[in-house]
Amino acid sequence: MSAAPPANEGFHILVVDDDERLRALLQRFLSAGGLRVSVAADAAEARALMKSMAFDLLILDVMMPGESGLDFARDLRARSQIPILMLTARGEAEQRIAGLEHGADDYLPKPFEPRELLLRAENLLRRATPAQRSPHREVHMGDAIFDPERGQLRKKGKPVHLTTSEAALLRLFAINAGRSFSRADLCMRLGVALERSIDVQVTRLRRKIEEDPKMPIYLQTVRNVGYVLVPDAIA
Repeated sequence: MSAAPPANEGFHILVVDDDERLRALLQRFLSAGGLRVSVAADAAEARALMKSMAFDLLILDVMMPGESGLDFARDLRARSQIPILMLTARGEAEQRIAGLEHGADDYLPKPFEPRELLLRAENLLRRATPAQRSPHREVHMGDAIFDPERGQLRKKGKPVHLTTSEAALLRLFAINAGRSFSRADLCMRLGVALERSIDVQVTRLRRKIEEDPKMPIYLQTVRNVGYVLVPDAIA
């Protein structure tokens, strides 16, 4: 696998398609192109992901069970300016027009070459405004708000002290909101020798974030895996 192009680093894409094999293919290919990629099987799953994670581009299939891609795009466009690239098995002009009328920024009929999809995605990301492409996002967790860029935590408007290690751990969780990490992975990423030290830091962070640290809502334990941060919003 070739090195990721620097121009794509930091961009997070959501692929929404009911075809499991296509989702896996696009996740592998787009990730190899330097993009961070999450996937969803339908509009409901996509909505759940978008509540806890921020995305720079949506790749959306038109024909899906339940809510169609067209309806999802129309609803999303009413409250968001995220670029949308629509996929469909139908290549007729009226289908392309319908996609654009519902808020899509670009349209690609199936079957397609993955390389063309990557190029179209990169083009949409380049066209996005600087605010859309690299927003300053804060992670909201009830009364607590964390700024990953500055490593600062506030609760009920007041600063909360974080140690250097706590800030590094919370930053890792925040920029990967919704993603589960094993203790071993966290140790490797943070340069920590003992997994027990991760447990200690998580306990301390819960005391600073959660309303009830013994019943955490945001910094959750994933059974047989590790930990995951599930914020209210990222804005």
